Amino acid sequence: MSDIKRKKCSHVIRRLILWVLLANIMLVLYSLTSPTGANRRESEEDSCPLQMAKLTKRNMTQSQPEKCSPKVNIMFMKTHKTASSTILNILFRFGEKHRLKFAFPDGRNDFFYPSPFLCSQVRDYRPGDCFNIVCNHMRFNHQEVAKLLPADAVYITILRDPVDLFESSFNYYHKAVPLTWRINGDNKLVEFLHDPQTYYSPDAFNSFYLRNLLFFDFGFENNLEAEDPQVIRNIHHISRHLDLVLIAEYFEESLILLKDKLCWTMEDIVYFKLNTRKSSSVSKLSPELRAKALKWNGADWKLYQHFNATFWAKVEAFGTERMKQEVKQLRRRNAEMKYICIEGGGAVEAQKIQDRRFLPWQPFGESSILGYNMKKDVEPKFRTICEKMLTPEIQYLSELGVSLWLTRLWGWLKDSVYHTVTWMNSFIT
Repeated sequence: MSDIKRKKCSHVIRRLILWVLLANIMLVLYSLTSPTGANRRESEEDSCPLQMAKLTKRNMTQSQPEKCSPKVNIMFMKTHKTASSTILNILFRFGEKHRLKFAFPDGRNDFFYPSPFLCSQVRDYRPGDCFNIVCNHMRFNHQEVAKLLPADAVYITILRDPVDLFESSFNYYHKAVPLTWRINGDNKLVEFLHDPQTYYSPDAFNSFYLRNLLFFDFGFENNLEAEDPQVIRNIHHISRHLDLVLIAEYFEESLILLKDKLCWTMEDIVYFKLNTRKSSSVSKLSPELRAKALKWNGADWKLYQHFNATFWAKVEAFGTERMKQEVKQLRRRNAEMKYICIEGGGAVEAQKIQDRRFLPWQPFGESSILGYNMKKDVEPKFRTICEKMLTPEIQYLSELGVSLWLTRLWGWLKDSVYHTVTWMNSFIT
């Protein structure tokens, strides 16, 4: 190798080491940063005044039948990789339309996840402050959340088949879990499932993304075996605090139940699928590997089974024929909105998104998350609703006035590291 090439290679290596070091510092900072006042003592004064529920009705502009009044006080427990971003967009639109008060994080798009939720993590929070909607990612802590909301608040969440969730979570987050970096082969997920214990440690950085992520999101120990009695106790505990659990595999039916529970209209729940992956990034698992993934995520499987049963009991109580008709109506409205709003009628890869307002957040080193292009000739009366339905979480939060400096700093850094590595690989080859 010539002296010039040797110097260039040395420069590249030094640059890469610097970027990797910065990336790891930012990962730790992003995960561990917590606001002051985390150990604030609980008191009665911290709780949300009961009259808040009555005051918010003044903001409602839509009319409903006398038998039903729209619910405005909502806690959405946003779980990972469960179509929760689409639910979030629905809540953002409803809350913005009716001038409701959101409890938002400060500096980032989640409530200092994976730390357990505390009221002090809410932007500009003062004891006694009251809100209508809490909906950003958190590690659930009902005792703290309840301080922010009126007593009549509706608590909802969404679950997904644990195998599909695990596949999605692994492929999305594994580059942020250092123990997986040493997995060889083109398909790291398959290698991991063949021998999970070799590549997993409960105490490793970000390891919670790789096992029973639903259990972890709800604030429980995610390394319990499925047979542990604590699993059932935890499921019963969370079921006492949830009014409605949606199921991602039956998303339309879930939205109809949500509409009924909240006494909303069909227009309130129209949606476009957000934060979905392109099909080529999805790992196809054999029945054998699916069985391994199910066993590895046994606590999540028991959680899912429990709430899947309660979900279908609610569908039956709602009426199966009535459900079919309302799902058909929802599909028709969604199709109409796609025709009105979306260029080409469907999602496109990130590189083909023309307006950065509609570019979704991408996982480290990839551009696997799809987004949309809005039609240029949208009628003025539909332009605003089209824009809001197509806006990803990060951009929507910014529009709602949330400061995302730490999230954006981390996004810039991870993209810089990725581009540096890509440049280095092209230089070497």
